[in-house]
Amino acid sequence: MGKVSYMKLKGSQNLRLRLLLATLSSKSIIIEDIRADATWPGLRPHEVSFLRLLEKVCDDCVVEINETGTKLKYKPGIVMGGRHLAHDCGVSRSIGYFLEPLIVLGITNDSKDPSIDTFRSTTLPILKQFGVPAEGLELKIESRGVAPKGGGEVVLSVPMVPNSLKATKWVDEGLVKRIRGVSFSTRVSVQFENTMIHAARGILNPWLSDVHIFTDHKAGAQAGMSPGYGISLVAETTSGCVISVDTAVSYARGEDDTDLDDDRKDLIPAEKVGEQIASALLGEIKQGGVVDSTHQGLLFLLCALCPKDVSEVRVGKLSPYGIAALRHIRDFLGVKFVMKPDASTGTVNLMCLGSGFQNLSRKVS
Repeated sequence: MGKVSYMKLKGSQNLRLRLLLATLSSKSIIIEDIRADATWPGLRPHEVSFLRLLEKVCDDCVVEINETGTKLKYKPGIVMGGRHLAHDCGVSRSIGYFLEPLIVLGITNDSKDPSIDTFRSTTLPILKQFGVPAEGLELKIESRGVAPKGGGEVVLSVPMVPNSLKATKWVDEGLVKRIRGVSFSTRVSVQFENTMIHAARGILNPWLSDVHIFTDHKAGAQAGMSPGYGISLVAETTSGCVISVDTAVSYARGEDDTDLDDDRKDLIPAEKVGEQIASALLGEIKQGGVVDSTHQGLLFLLCALCPKDVSEVRVGKLSPYGIAALRHIRDFLGVKFVMKPDASTGTVNLMCLGSGFQNLSRKVS
């Protein structure tokens, strides 16, 4: 066996994306100086948990972490997937942090974690644009949980894609024809949801009459272990695009468990949450593009994983995470995007030739 060659990286930025691309490209990496100068140096619990998740879905994956957690050596294995795999995500990040990379590995990625409602209503439909079968693509919410103690549980099913994805030309976002949404609450009164919905509709209804926001109040075992509430909104367009925003309100996670309950700040009022999330959705719509800013990184990655054919997509103003994704895709997969800004709309057209990635782990019938 020959000596393993490692790509050397530094810092904690976009660590999850780096690990995902290293797995897809079968490139071994060494990441040094992970929060070396921070008060709490090294890897965070959610990052270690993500590494353990990679070990579960990959065969012959090797992970080495030094004593301080500031240096990581990662040698990817073959993505095997499997059925009925269970993983405890911990409570330091939401479930969305772990779900985004899994759908990419399964069919064979934003600094903000998408909510499970956004994941189901927006992230999964994006996959269908690239030829992922709708049958078997599902996210079931068994229970909800919010920070700091979590307690949520979901079941994600992703079908196996034969051979490869499908290149796409996706440049027309169309016009918004309706807005749908889901509000939720755990271990608080359902009135919080009604207040959020009323406030959100007050912002949205002057622009569009077809606005429906459903409630999902959880109690007992389905309500997790912490009080909180939140809302997810989705704008559906005439061309089949879905633009989403979401937020959740709960007590913040501390760096450790020594935070006293008496020191906690009051939660943001539900009325203000509804107004802010509705305004955020209008901002995403105004920005243009076939996906919202949160999904730019995933969109670019899917384009890069397509066969050696041209994909063309259009997005609004490039987000910092979207820019980072483009750079890492170039470094790991060798795929470069041609960008053409449109000054009249403020949008950006991006084209690339796919890497020709194929699902080598699929079972031969």
